[in-house]
Amino acid sequence: MGQRYAADVIVVGAGLAGLVAANEACARGLKVLMLDQEGAQSLGGQACWSLGGLFMVDTPEQRRMKIRDSQALALGDWLGSAQFDGPQDKWPARVAEAYVDFASGEMRAWLAGLGMRWFPVVGWAERGGEMAHRHGNSVPRFHITWGTGPGVLAPFLRLARQHEANGLLQFAFRHRATTLSVEGGRVAGVTGEVLEPTKVARGEASSRVVTGDFSATASAVIVTSGGIGGDLEKVRRAWPKERLGPPPARMISGVPAHVDGDMIDVACAAGAATINTDRMWHYTEGIRNWAPIWPAHGIRILPGPSSLWFDALGNRLEAPYLPGFDTLGTLKRILATGYDYSWFILTQAIIKKEFALSGSEQNPDLTSGSWREVLKARLGAGGKAAAPVEAFKEHGADFVVAETLEELVAGMNALGEMPLDLERLRLQIEARDRQLDNPFAKDAQIAAIRGARQYRGDRLIRTAKPHRILDPKAGPLVAVRLSILTRKTLGGLHTDLGGAVLDAEGYPIEGLFAAGECAGFGGGGYHGYNALEGTFLGGCIFSGRNAGRAAAG
Repeated sequence: MGQRYAADVIVVGAGLAGLVAANEACARGLKVLMLDQEGAQSLGGQACWSLGGLFMVDTPEQRRMKIRDSQALALGDWLGSAQFDGPQDKWPARVAEAYVDFASGEMRAWLAGLGMRWFPVVGWAERGGEMAHRHGNSVPRFHITWGTGPGVLAPFLRLARQHEANGLLQFAFRHRATTLSVEGGRVAGVTGEVLEPTKVARGEASSRVVTGDFSATASAVIVTSGGIGGDLEKVRRAWPKERLGPPPARMISGVPAHVDGDMIDVACAAGAATINTDRMWHYTEGIRNWAPIWPAHGIRILPGPSSLWFDALGNRLEAPYLPGFDTLGTLKRILATGYDYSWFILTQAIIKKEFALSGSEQNPDLTSGSWREVLKARLGAGGKAAAPVEAFKEHGADFVVAETLEELVAGMNALGEMPLDLERLRLQIEARDRQLDNPFAKDAQIAAIRGARQYRGDRLIRTAKPHRILDPKAGPLVAVRLSILTRKTLGGLHTDLGGAVLDAEGYPIEGLFAAGECAGFGGGGYHGYNALEGTFLGGCIFSGRNAGRAAAG
């Protein structure tokens, strides 16, 4: 009759949130069974692919960079970005406030005590660019962990292996949960299918051949199974058409195919409620991976502020739709053209200093945790960008490199669906270039570049010295076709602050908890409508910790 398990707590999903939750329960002496439909090679989930950025407030790293931050400023930024707007946001708002308290207080000391360390230059992501009470980070808060995503996972994996060695934690890979067992109104366990063993590499699509079944009983079940970003059709069905316009006909995927959201449906079948399912976070700076690992594999460019951004019709994007300022506003602006792509036009001088690619595998120097490797990659490349960026420039299907604007536009027209007018582009670029003739300018992007360079971190490693795009000395010219890249689900299973899953009436379902992306990173969507970056991994850690402690009683 299949495999049978018994534990005190079952965790469904072996990603970052699941590991944190399992460790918290084990630390309280409980026996935990961790289920995951993928193989052991995928332990750690999406976090392994990440850049390892964490949203933290008033840290030593910030103070060393002369950044003045505070809990009040961070909470104001968060609420201005979230734009919570209804009774369904009661718990998301409570979780958001609690996370900002955590990020302003014990978060850094607790993680440092586990062995984490951070790159000393704090990143300034998602700057907003509108008004002080609206969306965006007022100051840099993006702390890149030494070792990137694997560096974030490392202490929690170490603890998990210790709990496994002590007999408190059992892993059951290739176990796909299909039903939550409910007895007397209480979730009492999980049943599902055992999939055939797999040897595919992390991130590659694995077999779904069923070889058996299983059942497991426990006093509590914690769902930490991730979002829907790997299923492009689910993304389209959930797309907020009234808010962002119609979903793109063509998208690329920032997450592996197994990030399918199926476990959210399983929880709903057991009575769980979902909220804010039309809130999502997709990037506008996606490029097709020239060495793909999963289907439609895309990578995000993390741009500095200097690249000129044009829509598919050849119109330069206006403020606040500048690189790195307003992700969802820019997404809506791009889709309003009727096309699902846009363009960067820049120079070699800009790509060398400003382009970074998101992900641990695209930043081997930071992933190594070695200062020698970082200095070699970032400062020792001569006139070139970091090696992964240069590889995309050479091999990527979305890149055009040319010595003249005429050649560049010809290459862009070979890639794009909408022919671009050379003289129309030239007029806009030359008008921008003339703004550099004196220290005054009406161009909002020029002002933003100069403002960015007032921050030492941006001046050192993230913002090129202002120069004319058409200056041959800064060349060659580079154009990049940008696609919509799916990434995060901002809504999900409705939970309270402790991660207890709520039913349609708002009451906790006894024995059922959720954390991480499947729960909107806490509460059913603690980001509201917009994310401030570094809050995805941070949300997994925070909500996983809360759920693990609450499930342990």
